[in-house]
Amino acid sequence: MNGTPDQSNKDRAQYVFNLTLAAVAGQVGFLTLFIILAALFGGLWLDKMFATRPLFTVVLMLASIPVTLVMMFWVVRKATSKIKPIEKQTPEEESNRGTN
Repeated sequence: MNGTPDQSNKDRAQYVFNLTLAAVAGQVGFLTLFIILAALFGGLWLDKMFATRPLFTVVLMLASIPVTLVMMFWVVRKATSKIKPIEKQTPEEESNRGTN
């Protein structure tokens, strides 16, 4: 029922990679939500303080778009820089592994 050790290692590597992608997606999602909510509530608060009903809210919401994109790019680059590639073995190395 169990596969070869080599297949098991590949399955585990794929599982870890999938978890990493899910973690990065979660981080990006929460970061985006946080930036948008901060812009919204900050804009509403500033509009209330200065009696300029939609001005600050609209400006901050529009400003949150490039901020969100830059932060997403930064988080994804930081996370992907930590991912180490799986070293592939040549067919000779794989056949020699069983004889040692």
